[in-house]
Amino acid sequence: MTLLGVAAERKRLADLETARQQRLRWEAAMQQARLDYAEACHVKHLEIQAEAWHHATRLAEYVASVRAQVEALPAGQERTKAEAWLGFAYAHLERLNPPSTAPWLPDVPEPRPDDLRPFLHHWSPHGPNSY
Repeated sequence: MTLLGVAAERKRLADLETARQQRLRWEAAMQQARLDYAEACHVKHLEIQAEAWHHATRLAEYVASVRAQVEALPAGQERTKAEAWLGFAYAHLERLNPPSTAPWLPDVPEPRPDDLRPFLHHWSPHGPNSY
């Protein structure tokens, strides 16, 4: 083998090792991106639950205030209509209240490549050599 052939073989092996190392770094980045994506899904679920709770709480406070006003009304058609409204409002609040079970983490949907992109920094979700 000539010196040029030896040098070319060394370069080829070095290039293969560089590509292998790059693939390993990309695979680690993809694994971390999947974890970060799952956490983001869980945070979004938590925020939705909190907003639903705030919404239900505001409505319950409002209905309680209206109930006090309705109870002060004299018997008659106006009070009957207001009591019907209260019945509707309480039924609606019952539907809004979450079940009295322990909270749970939702299943995380399988991410699409574009779902992972925000968590990959400079990597592409399509491979270590994609940009």
